[in-house]
Amino acid sequence: MLKKIRKLHWLDYVVLAAVLGFFGYIWWQIEGSLNYNWRWHLIPNYILRFHTGREEWFANVLLQGLAATIRISIYASVLAVILGTILGVARCSANLTIRMLARTYLEFLRNIPPVVVIFIFYFFLSQQLITALNIESWARGIARSDNTAIWEFFFGDMRRFPSLISGVIVLALFESAFVGEIVRAGIQSIDRGQREGARSIGMNRAQELRYIVLPQALRRVLPPLANQFITLIKDSAIISLISVQELTFKTVELVASTRLIFEAWITTAAFYFVLCFGLSMLFRRLENRGKSRR
Repeated sequence: MLKKIRKLHWLDYVVLAAVLGFFGYIWWQIEGSLNYNWRWHLIPNYILRFHTGREEWFANVLLQGLAATIRISIYASVLAVILGTILGVARCSANLTIRMLARTYLEFLRNIPPVVVIFIFYFFLSQQLITALNIESWARGIARSDNTAIWEFFFGDMRRFPSLISGVIVLALFESAFVGEIVRAGIQSIDRGQREGARSIGMNRAQELRYIVLPQALRRVLPPLANQFITLIKDSAIISLISVQELTFKTVELVASTRLIFEAWITTAAFYFVLCFGLSMLFRRLENRGKSRR
């Protein structure tokens, strides 16, 4: 640690001083100009709280929101990878119609503001799908039953299950466009000679993709896919606009009911930072370990 500190250039100290000065100025403005009354002692109760009747700790609104964000991010990322892989393969298809349809989908999503995309998918696809499959009444039936522990572990409050599914579908459809471009780039990075070699031993195009191209392409695109997963976690805040009760939505509710404006949002920012930074360090370590094994 001391060696790393000694390696710092004088410019690093200037940047650090500027950053500290900036946050100090913000703090001074809040304390002086806004005359804000800090109430940090209340925040822990909205993360974990002790139930006096049951004599046990339970997750309060902020921790509930964080858990919902993690669930939505995991499920949406799995669905986005599946859809994105299909789109990436379609973008490299020999069939012009398939290739153009995939490109139209990708370009449409990548060149429209995320908020607009979220509302379009929610009202015209996600909500219609939930109504058609009668998911809401099914989830309420499970919520009324006695054995809900396993369902709540994976999906949270089952009364909010339709909202969670809406968020997963909307977020996955939006993120699949970016995953599709990553997969397309990975496929096109494979040397053409390997494809010709596969054809020379009698493989058709499907076998070539399955056994030669996709295994190598997916290995190459793992780092950008990991970064996209972190981006997806941050993008999940957008679905609070369609009343999905993830971390940002819960923070808005908390601020509206308690007026803990700065405390709540700083805590939420810290949750996002710890989650995303921790994953970034994990993915970097896994990437370096994979390189060392080669």
